[in-house]
Amino acid sequence: MADEKKTEETPAKGGGKKKLIMIIAIALIALGGGGFGGYMMFAPKKATAEPAPTPGVVAVLDAITINLADGHYLKLKMTLQATTEAAEAPDGSKALDIAIEQFSNQSEDELLTTAGRDKAKKELVAKVVKAYTVEKKKEVMDIYFTTFVIQ
Repeated sequence: MADEKKTEETPAKGGGKKKLIMIIAIALIALGGGGFGGYMMFAPKKATAEPAPTPGVVAVLDAITINLADGHYLKLKMTLQATTEAAEAPDGSKALDIAIEQFSNQSEDELLTTAGRDKAKKELVAKVVKAYTVEKKKEVMDIYFTTFVIQ
């Protein structure tokens, strides 16, 4: 009978260790999952791209003549593509002033090439959009050259 008691007690001790190991394993898995969930919940969010502005009215500006370097002239007529955030068609005064400032005294050679004209237009668009942005609302999204003549 003493042998029967020993055999009965031995499996009980081994079962207790297995239960303890399983409880520890479950606790580690739960903590790991909780840690991952907490990280996902409190991790810094990636910046989302700003939605593209919706085109609104187009404001046609009067043609202007700008003095270039070496006695040449640029006749420039452009339009402003407003966004729907603009309360009304934008006044073109700021855009014309920026264009005069940018193109004055530039060389004819710079503006006659497609690459030079494209570069100048990208710079102008960036300056005009910035000038017409009020309280993070973009009122102008693009400009279009309707006349670009160099003499």
